[in-house]
Amino acid sequence: MRHPISWSELTSASVGVWGLGVEGTATIDRLREMGTVPVLVEDTPSAPSVGDLEILATGQGGLDALLQCDVVVKSPGISRYRDEVIQLEASGVPVRGGLGLWLEEADRRRIACITGTKGKSTTTALAVHLLTQLGHTARAGGNIGQPPWGPSAGPEPDYWVIETSSFQVPDVTTGPSVVAVTSLSPDHLDWHGSVERYYADKLSLCTKPGVSVALVEGTDPLLRARGSTLGPHPQWVGEPGGPDTEWTRSLSIPGRHNVRNAAMARAVLIALGIPGADDDQVMGAALLGFDGLPSRCRSLGYVGATEFVDDSLSTNVLPAQAALDAYADRPVAILVGGHDRGLDYAPLGQSVLRREHPTVVITMPDNGPRIGSAIRRAAGDRVTVLDADDLAGAVSQAFSWAKGAPDSGAGAVVLLSPAAPSFGRFSDYRDRGRAFADAAARCGPLRPAPAPRAR
Repeated sequence: MRHPISWSELTSASVGVWGLGVEGTATIDRLREMGTVPVLVEDTPSAPSVGDLEILATGQGGLDALLQCDVVVKSPGISRYRDEVIQLEASGVPVRGGLGLWLEEADRRRIACITGTKGKSTTTALAVHLLTQLGHTARAGGNIGQPPWGPSAGPEPDYWVIETSSFQVPDVTTGPSVVAVTSLSPDHLDWHGSVERYYADKLSLCTKPGVSVALVEGTDPLLRARGSTLGPHPQWVGEPGGPDTEWTRSLSIPGRHNVRNAAMARAVLIALGIPGADDDQVMGAALLGFDGLPSRCRSLGYVGATEFVDDSLSTNVLPAQAALDAYADRPVAILVGGHDRGLDYAPLGQSVLRREHPTVVITMPDNGPRIGSAIRRAAGDRVTVLDADDLAGAVSQAFSWAKGAPDSGAGAVVLLSPAAPSFGRFSDYRDRGRAFADAAARCGPLRPAPAPRAR
């Protein structure tokens, strides 16, 4: 087991920073504020330096420089199972993540970490929204929000809600008071090396020292099957086949999965001991005003009777399935494809096959054709699968199909829910979402979606 290290212990240490994304930048700022001058290393530097600090390439002297450090703080994107990480730790150089360093000294009674294959971003945002509505200062950190250890994080809030990826969990040595797991499905196989190690890494957050409550989505069969790995007393939130709770009728974002996300966010508040969190009327009122996250089933508006929905944050099978379910009562043209991580897309094919309303699948590079093949195997000629050369072409084909789709009373949906990351084609999911919005606007003037109706 890795021994705990905190930020304050790095004051007089020689520190390497490996990976210079959002977290790496926050780490550099924190170290400079502490008076520590770090060694900067990146696999493929996009610039020669950060301020007055040179950036070394990992394969061109960078690894050698890291081997001379007392501690290396790595980016989550660098797999803990890389040969270089193994070499560093075998040489006696601890490799840690910024989140783990921060948790060692933070007031963990006021921190919740949210993980899961899907739903963690929305659950995190919902928990922050509910805390704020109930009169507390709260901030999102991790994958959304900002790294809580960065000097730019500002005044300490009453509560932190940290969206925690499977990349970050292996670097955490002490957990927060409250952990929540929203779902489980194969993902990130290139980072973890196998699906079982992905499951083990993600779920290990529940058993970190310091965790007093592990909240687990009770409707997820994969989580149920792994109950013995979730610590001594997992608290199941929701039951398979259970009814939607009345208090979530004020939730304005679509989909049964978002009802489950809201229930999990409320369970987090209850576990944190927030007064009023156990009151249905109070919580129903607190839900008002939450309109979801950008690029997560976000309506861009209508061209004629066709609605364009940006779900660019969908990077694996589960969110794409949830998005299809959210529009179960309407014809849907779903756009899929992106960076290939070797996932099994047969379950998505089954979801498409089960839909009662007309559905067309339009594939995009790079792995769209592989997704399309999986759907064809599952559905045969009962579902139309078309291939497009790029996102703009996919939107054009989808809109042409949607205009001729049978009338469901609410119009057809052109749904960008790629079930794959945007790496290689776009800088990130936001860039992909913007490209989708631009392509939608070329189909005609977008008029706003009707005001959301309370559930």
